[in-house]
Amino acid sequence: MATRVGFCGMGTMGAAMAANVARAGFPLTVWNRTPGKAALPVSLGATEAATPRELAAAVDVVVVCVSDTPDVAAVLFGADGVEASARPGLLVIDCSTIAPGETREFAAALAAKGAAFVDAPVSGGSEGAQKGTLTIMVGGEEAAFESAKPVLEAMGKTITHFGPVGSGQIVKACNQVILAGTYLGVAEGMVLAMKAGLDARKVAEALSGGAARSWVLENRAGRMIDDEYPLGFRIALHLKDVLIALGLAREVGAALPVTALASQIEAGLVAQGHGDDDNAALARAIRSWSGM
Repeated sequence: MATRVGFCGMGTMGAAMAANVARAGFPLTVWNRTPGKAALPVSLGATEAATPRELAAAVDVVVVCVSDTPDVAAVLFGADGVEASARPGLLVIDCSTIAPGETREFAAALAAKGAAFVDAPVSGGSEGAQKGTLTIMVGGEEAAFESAKPVLEAMGKTITHFGPVGSGQIVKACNQVILAGTYLGVAEGMVLAMKAGLDARKVAEALSGGAARSWVLENRAGRMIDDEYPLGFRIALHLKDVLIALGLAREVGAALPVTALASQIEAGLVAQGHGDDDNAALARAIRSWSGM
């Protein structure tokens, strides 16, 4: 019998990821807190559950992809949450980005009911979610990772197991730290090119062939040049992620000055009402300070 998969969270990332699970041939059940967002996976044959509890009772693997720690807690342990249907043999895969400490607590609570757990945060933006090319960073026991792998392969291209529960979230924090600096660097480079009177698109194209090459330069420089930021990954969510990274840094004694600066700029943009813009909107601040 094919592995039955349940997917909780039909947001920008989750609906596309769930659709790829359906396309891979897994019998799929979906749930979302706000009704009406599961049209894509349902069009591919998925059924909808009324609650996470109902979903978990009907499947072998539960995938969770929601915005923040309280959302994960509500899906897993709230009224009619996954825990109520947790049992030996059930596997929970959390693709959300949350703190490693809370991840370990959630895993322990589910283990008490006999359910296995892996943290599997993702990177690659909405484009990667749609194309099934996400990078997925996994923490958990080896056996649980092997069980999760076929489902993860339906959603991502680069899938790496890093160690025990929480390891995936630590690697995702590293990812968001690097992205914070990269977004700032690309924004500054594009603004410098424009202020100097150059064709910034031509500059971005040229630099993409050299040492400055990055996903952000290739995929987000155009938004920074146009000063238009259609949603790919919300700046408010990236702020949440870098605050997790800064908290982890305090715990382990790491200095992250660039990340701290990015968090301050992002917090200002969120306060100005730009929290739902794509993360490339960091360029709003650089442009403003440069008189653009």
